[in-house]
Amino acid sequence: MTRCASIKLQVIKIVKGMLILLSVPTLLVYAEDKKMKEMKEAILGGGCFWCVEAVYQGFQGIEHVESGYSGGKVPNPTYERVSVGTTGHAEVVKITYDPTVISFKDILTIFFHSHDPTTLNRQGADVGTQYRSVIFYANDQERKIAEDVKGEVERSKLWRDPIVTEIAKLERYYKAEEYHQDYFDRNKEQTYCSIVIAPKLAKVYKEFCAKLKPEIKAKCS
Repeated sequence: MTRCASIKLQVIKIVKGMLILLSVPTLLVYAEDKKMKEMKEAILGGGCFWCVEAVYQGFQGIEHVESGYSGGKVPNPTYERVSVGTTGHAEVVKITYDPTVISFKDILTIFFHSHDPTTLNRQGADVGTQYRSVIFYANDQERKIAEDVKGEVERSKLWRDPIVTEIAKLERYYKAEEYHQDYFDRNKEQTYCSIVIAPKLAKVYKEFCAKLKPEIKAKCS
């Protein structure tokens, strides 16, 4: 091999190496984008969204949980208006999840075990239509699954009284104010969190221990 050919070969190798390095970020972005496209969302209301949000944050396959409002007719609702029941919205959570790890049916099964679906427009001391038990479906498949799971829970006699959970088509969702997000994690010492949310988490996590994220599963095993 001539000296010139050798230099050309080295240059080609360097260029190939640079192309590989340059392609890594692109591949990572593509992989992340593909992952997000495969994620699905579920929107549920089961009383105060602080409680519901905290419950789902502990499960495997849950990518993100966000508190918000849905089911009302007033655009851009605020907590001040929703909390007095004048907008028609329910306090809900938007759950972003990986369906290859946790199914929509799993999410709804946890839902019916983690709040009382038999009390109309009420969860404990929280009273009003904004605290109603509701599943918002995005398509007919989700509606069918919601109806099936509700029927299974009713037949199981998990709850003594009839289930009043509403199953409604999702029209619009609004994210709640920032101070509501990750509320339990940021306010564990507050009375509501320690007296209401913490015992709820202990009960649900014990019941569904096998489905929890590793760091939480270790606490309930």
